Amino acid sequence: MAATETKIQELSPREQAVRRLKQRGFLDQNGQPMSRRKFFISLALAWATFAAALGGAMTALFAFIVPRVDFTKVESFKIGPPLNYPPKTVNEDYKAKGKFWVVNDGQKIAAISVVCTHLGCTPNWMETERKFKCPCHGSGFTIQGKNFEGPAPFWLRRFEVSLADDGQIVVNKGRLFYEEKGEFEDSRSFIAV
Repeated sequence: MAATETKIQELSPREQAVRRLKQRGFLDQNGQPMSRRKFFISLALAWATFAAALGGAMTALFAFIVPRVDFTKVESFKIGPPLNYPPKTVNEDYKAKGKFWVVNDGQKIAAISVVCTHLGCTPNWMETERKFKCPCHGSGFTIQGKNFEGPAPFWLRRFEVSLADDGQIVVNKGRLFYEEKGEFEDSRSFIAV
């Protein structure tokens, strides 16, 4: 080992540099530099590898940024005649499938969104307490969707409802109504009973 170290130390800086270039493949065993052809092929392969990696990264970034939502699809549900929804009741049949409750408060029938206006959790209807209660942060809403406790800043949203020609209620999820904009007075946000 000591003899090898002495031999390396005896090499001039130029010879040490040539040895490193040989080890890295820039010089052949005879000490000749690589040919231009080999250099340009190596350079082209390096750029192709870089471009492929960059293209893959940009594709992943683009897929992450662009939402995977089809805005052209508007969901409408026929949910039956108004007689199916007795006064002072909340129907939870469409909570999972349509993401709304059908509420008859005795004066009007509305389709109320199941998305809490605080952070987007899904509240539950508490029949014994007669209120919607968000399990995440404790927001409470009346049967009409009015926020009265917890951190939720706004009422629950309503979907557009109308009566079809066959007498069934149609819920259009493509149109939301916001109480803070004064849209709950719009006749499309409820059906009077």
